[in-house]
Amino acid sequence: MSDKQSEVEGFYDEFVTHQKHRGINLRHREILSRCIAAGLTKSSKVLEVGCGIGTVSRLLAQRVSKGSLLGVDISPKSIAEAQQFNKDLKQAKFMVSDMSDFQYDQVFDVVVFPDVLEHIPVADHAALFAKIKAHTHENSVVCINIPAPRFLEWMIANEPEKLQIIDQPLDTARLVGDWQASGFYLDKMETYPIFYQEGDYQFFIFRPNKKLSKTTHRPKIDVFLDIQKRKFFK
Repeated sequence: MSDKQSEVEGFYDEFVTHQKHRGINLRHREILSRCIAAGLTKSSKVLEVGCGIGTVSRLLAQRVSKGSLLGVDISPKSIAEAQQFNKDLKQAKFMVSDMSDFQYDQVFDVVVFPDVLEHIPVADHAALFAKIKAHTHENSVVCINIPAPRFLEWMIANEPEKLQIIDQPLDTARLVGDWQASGFYLDKMETYPIFYQEGDYQFFIFRPNKKLSKTTHRPKIDVFLDIQKRKFFK
């Protein structure tokens, strides 16, 4: 482990107390809701990257009552807390990893990044996304929640004391490009507000870039209703 990795691990070991104090909050529930909308089901096999003490993990694991969840984090203390916090959920497992050495004997239906990519150096993203590609299948979905770049830039300038050891605004074009280079396409992206009116978070949905085998026309009534709706809002 490099000195920088050791420093990051130590930071998140100490960050456990802060996470325990905050508990499950609106941001975590918003992530769950958006993952469900993206395709998370009761039988999904989920990989959560950067699970921390297992707050989002608990919400995800409760949802996948017939599936499974694997939470991964660089911090051993965080993983110990996550295991304790979710000990009643047999479908939830946890392991210590910074993802550079990640190997697992299954592929996942849903991969969740709950506000973690901004804490991983951009230079490491391509290798990380390649790991995800190796552990997904053609119908998998990747769900990413991050602080909106403009909002994080404001935080850096005005409230730096609230930031973590690595907290970088992520350029949307580069993020999408790196995922595309790893064999995924952007299905959906939205900037939305949780705690601030200006839109403090973004949510991305990526899917494996497989070719369409067929196309299907929408029902004519749906097209007609959309036309009427747009006429109404002229």
